[in-house]
Amino acid sequence: MKTILALTLIGLTAASCAPADPIESADRADREAMALADALRGRVAGEPMTCVNQRDLRGNRSAGEGAIIFDGPGTLIYVNRPPAGCPDLDSGRSLLTRTSGTGLCRGDIVTVFDPLTGNQYGSCGLGDFVPYRRTG
Repeated sequence: MKTILALTLIGLTAASCAPADPIESADRADREAMALADALRGRVAGEPMTCVNQRDLRGNRSAGEGAIIFDGPGTLIYVNRPPAGCPDLDSGRSLLTRTSGTGLCRGDIVTVFDPLTGNQYGSCGLGDFVPYRRTG
């Protein structure tokens, strides 16, 4: 009996260390790319900015681990691509920002957390903020 249990545990451990399903990973990357493309549809990029005023930000969401979309005033959005990626903001997660001033800037560290449980899912350093305005 102990041998069967040990083999089962070894099998489960090996399965948990196995790499993610490449098809599932590709599907996720495609969904993330489509979410970002959808958010940018009908918009044109402006010059990258190192900082944005936090008073101008009304919310944020992620387009996967590669991009954070910040809602600005009116229909303006800012896309930030953290150089090392950032944990997803889905499933009711939020960003906790700690800055020394009124701006959110490239290099500032943000933490992804669940506001209901307080669980943290990781942190990331922000990149440049690229403004996108609606065309026409």
